[in-house]
Amino acid sequence: MLMSREKIGQLFMVGFDGTTVSADLAAFIKEYKPGGVILFSRNLESIEQIVELTNDLQRCSPHSPLLISIDQEGGRVSRLPKSFTIFPPCEVLGLCNSSELAYAAAATIAKELRAVGINMNMSPVLDVNSNPANPVIGDRAFGTTPGPVCEMGLATIGGLQDSRVVACGKHFPGHGDTSTDSHKELPVVTAARERLEEVEFPPFRQATAHGVATLMTAHVRYHALDEKVPATLSPAIITDFLRGELKYDGVVLTDDLEMHAIIDHYGIEEATVRAIQAGCDMPLICKDRNREVAAITALDKAVADGSITIERLEQSLARIARVKQRFLVPSKPVIISDAKLIVGCRSHQALLRSIYQARERVAKVTV
Repeated sequence: MLMSREKIGQLFMVGFDGTTVSADLAAFIKEYKPGGVILFSRNLESIEQIVELTNDLQRCSPHSPLLISIDQEGGRVSRLPKSFTIFPPCEVLGLCNSSELAYAAAATIAKELRAVGINMNMSPVLDVNSNPANPVIGDRAFGTTPGPVCEMGLATIGGLQDSRVVACGKHFPGHGDTSTDSHKELPVVTAARERLEEVEFPPFRQATAHGVATLMTAHVRYHALDEKVPATLSPAIITDFLRGELKYDGVVLTDDLEMHAIIDHYGIEEATVRAIQAGCDMPLICKDRNREVAAITALDKAVADGSITIERLEQSLARIARVKQRFLVPSKPVIISDAKLIVGCRSHQALLRSIYQARERVAKVTV
């Protein structure tokens, strides 16, 4: 028995070029039926254009509402245009030491995202900025120790999810102690298990225990957990540790499989199949249409030849369906006039000012 293409497609989150739903993109969504899309700055121009884009995307997927995601962390990882309320990097919220402000910032981001039809944020960063030489995390983390990362991480998850935006904790099981960037090469963490338990794991343990809807994997190799393959492709890390030990049954996305940490070592087809075999639910492919098609086709073949069981795929499909049911149903078009009243409104700008003021007060006390 073969899985239908529609079911296989639901497991994928894909990116695309352009600011409109081209005929080519519409045909791709209708044929391959991906479960979600991810938006980047290259796709976003204005409130009106984003509303039109997300409504058009959802129209292409009448069988199941799309997860429409974005990386809107604040600071340098902000994809939205300047008309939106752009919060400072997570480090600033960590320094404010106020879970109330972190919750309010996340809830505000969620309201502005929902207003333009975006229903998922690849946030919070749950990495602890534990290595000063880390080239990719830095001020994206809430702090250099696990305490503030746990507290602000939970507040951010609450702020997003209480406002009906899917939160995604990243990068499991922790990208903070790396000295290389997984966008460019495969980082390796050699720390002992005890050190990982003490520093890197607590934010993820907290987030999984408190209902974060989704997690994103790290393209990082951890000698203490699996000496051979990065977390994204590791059954020991995803199935045994995350699913088994942490009892997590939310949706697990891969980080972008086109990053050099993966693509330089594995073809897109092999990486996709191995990620699903490891226990991930949703391969993320952010740009290349040919790779997206190749990955979906490879998973189709893996099911056909028995490399992946139908039961295994049904587990992932059920997890994705649960998240969609909780956050996306009922799915209604968004309205430009409503979005304009919410995005960048006075109360949101006032919150932004209060965060900077809180940061200044803390800075004065610590001088």
